Amino acid sequence: MSCYHPGVIMKSEQFNSTGDVKSRQRFSRLNSKKIYALIAPLALGFFAFHGLRWFEYAVTFHPERYDAAQAWQVPRDGEDVWFATEGNLRLHGWFINSQVKPALATVIYFHGNGGNLSYIARLGESLSQRGFDVLLFDYRGYGRSEGSILDERDLYADAEAAYNYVINERMVLPARVVLYGQSLGTTAAVDVASRRETSAIILESGLSSASSMAEKMMPWVPQFLREFGRNRFDSVKKLAQVHCPSLITHGDPDPTIPTEQGRELFAAANEPKKLMVIPGAGHCVFGFGGDDYFDQIAAFIREAIGKKL
Repeated sequence: MSCYHPGVIMKSEQFNSTGDVKSRQRFSRLNSKKIYALIAPLALGFFAFHGLRWFEYAVTFHPERYDAAQAWQVPRDGEDVWFATEGNLRLHGWFINSQVKPALATVIYFHGNGGNLSYIARLGESLSQRGFDVLLFDYRGYGRSEGSILDERDLYADAEAAYNYVINERMVLPARVVLYGQSLGTTAAVDVASRRETSAIILESGLSSASSMAEKMMPWVPQFLREFGRNRFDSVKKLAQVHCPSLITHGDPDPTIPTEQGRELFAAANEPKKLMVIPGAGHCVFGFGGDDYFDQIAAFIREAIGKKL
């Protein structure tokens, strides 16, 4: 006798089919959870990484382009100059001739992270009155300079181009070149001085490193995440390679870069070195100090030049 019974067989097949569907659904849900568990941290890491990079750029660079509607007045005894970076970007500057002949030295000034050279014409004139030629210039993306700035490598490349312009086109001896940086510009001055010969370096309101600034501005960000930043600006480390007289000046208190970072730069600098902490000067020491401050700057340069020649 045959054991075949269509009704029973059909019921068994229907049961197995239903079980397979439920099994597949459970498997699909488990797989989805696993996928989400893998994707979620990756997505979080992606947005955290790019968010930190965006924030880092936003607080680091504040370029202000040249506005033709606002007439720029070239400083007294100054001239428009252009020079090229290694990547053939044209940078714009003002070369201000000393009002005392002959010039004792040429000062290359590296401005901070905001504005452009039109904000510092008075500084250039003040130094030229005291017997120095002065080069004021804008980094790429600032003022009339071409391109756009992305990170510290661009900053250092532009600083190098300014130094080369003074040495190769103005024919200034390295022993008569002074590097003067303010705020972010101090990192450019230190970078050049760590690799090229110079008679003296002046660091005003400088930061010791990007890590130190991140700790101040983003204390809520874990240390390991700060390591993903694009910039290092490690002036404290580079100062070990700077072998010329150093002047470090800082306002106290400084609401932008803590005064303690100026002291860290001073501690890292080689002898001979000098530290000036100016009470009440804030972040813009030269604007606060006026003629007395520039007189002290000039006296430091003269002493440094005398030791080199």
